[in-house]
Amino acid sequence: MIVLIAQHIAQEGKDDEVAEHLRQMSDYCNSDAEPGCLTYIVNRNTDNPRHFLIYEQYADQAALEAHAETPMFKETLLAREIPLLESRERSFWRVIG
Repeated sequence: MIVLIAQHIAQEGKDDEVAEHLRQMSDYCNSDAEPGCLTYIVNRNTDNPRHFLIYEQYADQAALEAHAETPMFKETLLAREIPLLESRERSFWRVIG
């Protein structure tokens, strides 16, 4: 299992737009559209509403790669959400238990 933790900081005044794009992505990933995506949870910082943490779990590396190739990822995240960000950090993990 592959875990991806992403932190997105929205540009000033763009946090609600970022939230909407991430909400759409979450709805898509948590549907049957991506069977290899086991969990996609979007969190918004309570002290800084511009800061988002996304917790994702994928069945394997192939499922993670397939996720990045979906039209939803390319159109919603790459084309719409990421241009609204001040910063984006990602880290990859493996479940050990």
